[in-house]
Amino acid sequence: MQVLKKENLIVNSKAMRKAVLFILSILSTLNAWAQEAEPVKKTFWDDPASDPMLPVYLVMAFVFVVIILVGFVAIYLIKILNMLTEEAEKENAARRGVTYAPKISWWAGFIQKVNAAVPVEQEKSIDLGHNYDGIKELDNHLPPWWTWLFIGTIVWAAVYIFVYHFSDTLPLQEEEYQQELAVAAEQARRLKASQPQAEVDEAGLVYTNDAAIIAKGKAVYMSNSCGSCHRNDGGGNAIGPNLADEFWLHGGDVKQIYQTIKNGVVEKGMPAWGKTMSPLNVKELTFFVMSLQGTNPVDAKAPQGELFKPIPAESDSTAAEQASL
Repeated sequence: MQVLKKENLIVNSKAMRKAVLFILSILSTLNAWAQEAEPVKKTFWDDPASDPMLPVYLVMAFVFVVIILVGFVAIYLIKILNMLTEEAEKENAARRGVTYAPKISWWAGFIQKVNAAVPVEQEKSIDLGHNYDGIKELDNHLPPWWTWLFIGTIVWAAVYIFVYHFSDTLPLQEEEYQQELAVAAEQARRLKASQPQAEVDEAGLVYTNDAAIIAKGKAVYMSNSCGSCHRNDGGGNAIGPNLADEFWLHGGDVKQIYQTIKNGVVEKGMPAWGKTMSPLNVKELTFFVMSLQGTNPVDAKAPQGELFKPIPAESDSTAAEQASL
């Protein structure tokens, strides 16, 4: 009986060895094939059916499944081997007339050592004699790993207090935050210095019908999705007012429009674009908005605010000449 069991185990081990060698040979062949394959521009997921590497991936998936199955079979065979070994030891112990004592696995021994657990056979030595509805109270101590972990937290707390509060070796969270703010400010300063922006004279800003500036302003308008609140033609919608009529909520002068775009109207949902745009972009956007005057978009929103009509430049110069006289 035992001779047959040993022969079966030997045959199974040889079969497993051959299967492992076969799988390794397939993997090495696939690896060489994959290295020799020419690179393609498209990825596999663009067109999996026509991808030249599809057979390779299928074979690799098959090999992967086979490896998993072989692993399960190996675990099962190890369990059978352990069971057969245990049965042989029981028969040997019975033949010698001694009590069979099963061997503790290395994992069970490791867990027992780490937890310092008292074996079930020796629980009487730590029984406190208290019995509550069949539940016995045992004098179990804390596991060593838990004790050392607790001691480690105490040591870490002492090191933390010394490093952060007494020696000032490392900064606290608030200090670290301030340092990061300083670093970010320095990086922003360097970026701004490396990308100088044209300054805009807000006090002397005057609108001119410059096609180049208006075209740039339209690009800024479209790229920042201003049309989501004012429509792409400036006719306004349920969110934003009409930009193509002569009525304005916050002033229709070029300087007033510039300040409205720059500072925003937070209470009405108008963001302060001056925080994300350069002064030049704000100026270009202002000129584009003013160029919408008189375009009369279809189904435009009803007028809002106060009527504003700009004074012609000729009238300004005439008034100035009369005042000088």
